[in-house]
Amino acid sequence: MFILNPPYISELLVNTIKKNKYKTLKNSAAENLGINEVLIDDKQAVDYAENHQNFKLYTNSENSIEWIMNNLKSADIPEKVTLFKDKAKFRDLLKNIYPDFYYKEILYEDLEKLNTEELKFPFVLKPAIGFLSFGVYPIRTKEEFNTAINKLSSDIQNFKDIFPKEVVNSSRFLIEQMAEGDEFAIDAYYNSKGEAVILNIFHHPFLDENDVSDRVYYTSKKVIKDNLDRFNELLEKIGEAADLKNFPMHIELRADGNNIIPIEVNPMRFAGWCDTDLAYWAYGINVYEYYMNDKKPDWKNILDNKGDELYYFLSAEVPSSLDKNKIKSVNYDKFIACLESPLEIRKTDYKTKPLFAIVFGKSKNINEINKILKMDLGEFIEI
Repeated sequence: MFILNPPYISELLVNTIKKNKYKTLKNSAAENLGINEVLIDDKQAVDYAENHQNFKLYTNSENSIEWIMNNLKSADIPEKVTLFKDKAKFRDLLKNIYPDFYYKEILYEDLEKLNTEELKFPFVLKPAIGFLSFGVYPIRTKEEFNTAINKLSSDIQNFKDIFPKEVVNSSRFLIEQMAEGDEFAIDAYYNSKGEAVILNIFHHPFLDENDVSDRVYYTSKKVIKDNLDRFNELLEKIGEAADLKNFPMHIELRADGNNIIPIEVNPMRFAGWCDTDLAYWAYGINVYEYYMNDKKPDWKNILDNKGDELYYFLSAEVPSSLDKNKIKSVNYDKFIACLESPLEIRKTDYKTKPLFAIVFGKSKNINEINKILKMDLGEFIEI
């Protein structure tokens, strides 16, 4: 069963639901997609979940979590969701795998009272429950900690009206050890036997050590080959610790040699804003069908037919310094002309969303990725 919600529902996802006649929860978002023949109401959805032995649920958006928590209480899904959405509980879950990992939970109102002499620098400050890069600050010094506390107030105001409290909860924060190394993101699911199945591996590059944005992620033959086995081993351990079956997730982690540290897990979905569709462009993998059909990618055969090219998705954010109410237009032609080989352009409502576009693209080498990281996206916005 699918639950569809904003901020973005891709054409690939809608067409997949139509083609396979997947049951989909009836709500305001789904009613406008031309899939009325597969829509089921709340009661039918709950009955469907409770009466199917290998029930599989997929949501495209964090905004679906509230419905899950309120309606699927008889299943164990809300319990599993909480394990991962609550970053403090997630760290507790991993204690046996990472016994030496430092973390500390603290209330927002107590942050300013902290004795910085007792903190272990460097660390990351983040909401216990969060989404995107809201409220996430890498902290290396006492001065950076004080600056972050001052910025948090405006962060909370900016995001509280965009996402529900189940997605962004500003009352509890986590201070945790800063994981070193390259950052990666994985789209994976646990099948009906509890086996981990990896569908996507993205490398997440940054402009510099202070960059925490989600501007660009990329994948390639090398990214998959270098990481598939070691990431799968970690996922198996997580699945065993949480007793997962028929469960999709998007996991972000840092890898420094053989030291692999999970940063966070987003349950019941793959990469947000339907960015998971990059697997279709890069490898011909329809992640929704693979998950629903318990299908595993034949990575050897897929990669044998690939060269050195990179595939990426770009989240073109509206600079926070701009007043959205003063935006007249976005020069999409100029924006697209700056990209080497765009494969799909998804325009978004920049008046109400933090992005003005999502781009899937292809590149011959890493130079395109580095160029994207340095782009001043404000130059494409007309005030």
